[in-house]
Amino acid sequence: MQAARRKGKKWIRESPLHLMMVPGIILLLIFSYGPMIGVIMAFQRYNVVKGFFGSDWVGLDNFEFILQIPDVRQVFWNTVFIAFMKIVAGLIVPVLLALLLNELRAKYVKRSIQTIIYLPYFLSWVLLAGILIDILSPSEGIVNQLLSWFGIEPIFFLGNEDVFPYMLVTTHVWKEAGFGTIIYLAALTGIDPTLYEAAIVDGANRWRQTWHVTLPGILPIVVLMTVLSLGGILNAGFDQVYNLYNPLVYSTGDIIDTMVYRMGLIENQYSLATAIGLFKSVISVVLIVVSYKLADKYAGYRVL
Repeated sequence: MQAARRKGKKWIRESPLHLMMVPGIILLLIFSYGPMIGVIMAFQRYNVVKGFFGSDWVGLDNFEFILQIPDVRQVFWNTVFIAFMKIVAGLIVPVLLALLLNELRAKYVKRSIQTIIYLPYFLSWVLLAGILIDILSPSEGIVNQLLSWFGIEPIFFLGNEDVFPYMLVTTHVWKEAGFGTIIYLAALTGIDPTLYEAAIVDGANRWRQTWHVTLPGILPIVVLMTVLSLGGILNAGFDQVYNLYNPLVYSTGDIIDTMVYRMGLIENQYSLATAIGLFKSVISVVLIVVSYKLADKYAGYRVL
């Protein structure tokens, strides 16, 4: 009885905090869960005039149709390949930058470099795309002008289907590396300094200290970041690809999200676009569950 009274008093005492959650929950219901009713279009031959309740029900026909589209397999491969490359490069580059910055003893230089590499993270892909298109232009871009000094022919970085996927990975790493570097620098501060002292007593040089003390010290956060990123392997980055790609690189640069955009908003094939989006979401949910299981097993990370 007393325990129930204490719980009741605690709930009343914390009720203002609970009320603060109400606006967020309402927005979540309106903008996140409300639009999910549109998933029904994936199982219909959707007609804008007839609406959800008047359109013909076709079951799984839309899913069977999209699997027969010749470009779907290539688009799926592009999505996985680009996302996988982003995960790998997005892991290696920030770790290397963090290790190099950690070795700097001049704090002013260290903070300046850290700020410079962090700045692109705050810029939108709309702005960055305009900058990159100018920089990488085959006629007037500064990169090709530099290459011409070494006798290298101009490269159409954003118009060459073989080069474009790697440009997506490179520009993604350039934008996001600063944020990842901060995470790994924070992890480096948690390493016990006595471990370095013990390593020095044992005669370890800087390289040995890095290999035997620093890397094992940040390994849990590296594993955690890698495993968590697996859940987003099908998110190759719509904003980036949409702002940088063009019809010349559709064969290697088109991803699931851009395909859904074209089919849904440009070609008005709402049911097919919804089916592709739902197909991607189901696979993403499976990958997220697997990634959280791996994060729990190898890094001790749990959501609840």
